[in-house]
Amino acid sequence: MIYKINEIRKKTVDRNPLVHCITNPISINQCANGILGIGARPMMAEHPQEVAEITQTADAVVLNIANITDIRMQSVKISAQTAQNNNIPYIMDAVGVSCSSLRRSFVNDFLREFAPTAIKGNYSEIYALFNDSYNCAGVDADSSLATERIGETAAKLARKHNTMVLASGKTDIVTDGNTTVYINNGVPQLAQITGTGCLLGMLCGCYLSVDRSINALVTACAVLGISGELSQTEKGNGTFFVNLMDNLSVLKDVQIDELLKIEVKTNEEF
Repeated sequence: MIYKINEIRKKTVDRNPLVHCITNPISINQCANGILGIGARPMMAEHPQEVAEITQTADAVVLNIANITDIRMQSVKISAQTAQNNNIPYIMDAVGVSCSSLRRSFVNDFLREFAPTAIKGNYSEIYALFNDSYNCAGVDADSSLATERIGETAAKLARKHNTMVLASGKTDIVTDGNTTVYINNGVPQLAQITGTGCLLGMLCGCYLSVDRSINALVTACAVLGISGELSQTEKGNGTFFVNLMDNLSVLKDVQIDELLKIEVKTNEEF
């Protein structure tokens, strides 16, 4: 299987990893259920006095700054330090850095202090982390940003911080700075329910617990995108969301084999 997607999915189910998530109350329920759906275990703890203890027990950590608070900023740094000290893979999901100077400053400081296994954001967020003068309104991606441009930016950001980068959008982009993968799965309806971007980060954390390469991030994008395609409905967003949770938990290898749409480039092509 290309990029070991089905192998990674099976390992995740077999190992049933614990994924510690410091995230936001807006999407916490669907994130927890999505993690359960693919065979992992969620832990949603953010109090500064317990995050180090919880992080030490985790197989992976997802740090999400949406709905940011003083407490969450403090806990994110404690958890990152603990994960780094214990060789636990962890992701920084840089939600809203393109529209908030507080968030941008926090994440830039974070990246100077820590070395996350991966950085995640939508096109606007990834572009903002590499271009200090760029701003946009709201937490949704700027539709004017071209896929190729963000692919180049993501690769440069990955090389700058010696990490992996996931830029989510109509085409998801995953890179380690040397190889860049474009995943062309998904449907517009995924953007019509809240929290699917956060959920993608959670899936990344689950798969990083069993594979610390771009294969894990590609797997997360493929699983969510293909599940979205299988969930499309004219009944409305509520039914789509229920379908999505169902398909995440029953997705078959053959469906990934048949529906996966990816393109791979090396950095020499940029």
